[in-house]
Amino acid sequence: MFRVVTHGFDQEFERWTDALNTAKSLMPECKRWTQDIRIFLCDELIWLYCKEYKYPKYIGAGIYDRLAQLYLQEMLEAETAQPAPESSKHQPQ
Repeated sequence: MFRVVTHGFDQEFERWTDALNTAKSLMPECKRWTQDIRIFLCDELIWLYCKEYKYPKYIGAGIYDRLAQLYLQEMLEAETAQPAPESSKHQPQ
């Protein structure tokens, strides 16, 4: 379970990609030096964005690799869950 937290916003997500997309959409609203956006996995801080750094930070040993694998897994699951577009079928006459 992922949780995105910032000033005035707190929401939980089942998927890493949903949490990451939400956090990234909140980045333009992070205008003060004391404000930040955080993503937690259960109660563990794993991702942090603030004005102090140019890019978001992944917190913890091996967390970037773990989240990259999770991202790929979620993309593959989403791809297989969508029905493939029907190609034109040639029927014999």
